[in-house]
Amino acid sequence: MTLVTISGLCKRYQQPVLQQLSLTIVKGEPVALVGANGAGKTTLFGCIAGFFPFDAGEINVLGQAPGSPKLVNRIGVLPQDAKLNPNETIRNQLMFMAQLQGFNKRQARDETDRVLALVGMQTSANSKPGQLSHGMAKRVAIAQALIGTPELVLLDEPTAGLDPLNARELRQLIQSLSDKVTFVISSHNLDELESLCRQVIYLEHGQVTRQLDLNAHQHSCLSLELCHDSADAEQTLRALAGVTQVSNTKNRLFIIEYDSNQAFALEQSIFELLASRGWQYKLLMKGKTLEESLFG
Repeated sequence: MTLVTISGLCKRYQQPVLQQLSLTIVKGEPVALVGANGAGKTTLFGCIAGFFPFDAGEINVLGQAPGSPKLVNRIGVLPQDAKLNPNETIRNQLMFMAQLQGFNKRQARDETDRVLALVGMQTSANSKPGQLSHGMAKRVAIAQALIGTPELVLLDEPTAGLDPLNARELRQLIQSLSDKVTFVISSHNLDELESLCRQVIYLEHGQVTRQLDLNAHQHSCLSLELCHDSADAEQTLRALAGVTQVSNTKNRLFIIEYDSNQAFALEQSIFELLASRGWQYKLLMKGKTLEESLFG
């Protein structure tokens, strides 16, 4: 099922930010949105959500124009710099947001309790934002993005500022909801995106320059990262049966391309080689890391 279709999208401020951008997002696993600072990621989210008008092109979100009343409860958004009202309790703010989405007062209270429980913030419901840490405030902002029954949720830097434990819990939450909600996640943390997403959209200068399926290379290459340098590792790996190419793209990381018919035998051969040479390894995985897929 297609959730978002964008064609020829243009948006400028003092200079062009999005330039003839086109893409399609379908229902399913989380999608990563990657790009350098200024590539247009936040602006793209704002256009999809209906926050920003755009200068040219078309956007269709769940069969509607961005900002349509028919999208209420169907799309959730976590802005990059989401702010909370310092004068109101967390409960009151989320209840107000729920009521804006059509819940009556009693339903809004129940919905507030539900989303706060999802992000582990029930005990802070009656606190004001000034009493919360940055990470706790971020979790509340994520809770508001989950109000209702959204089919699509846009998360802009969702774990920025979170400590490692809270970031891990958020990743687990996204994974637990991914059978019901399609998340599009913008982040500079490639390891995090790799753990969550198999589809990747890469923006450069306001255009989609690459769309990657991280599953595509799983059956044609392996990634091996050694713990220590070995002068003859590349040559030795290339000599293994079934190997067609070995590249050493960065220190101790080897991309091993192989005949897919010999995948299992090759993995056995690699483990035997590691044992015989006494090579300690940090990583052995099918396919490439997201970093290598983008920049290797």
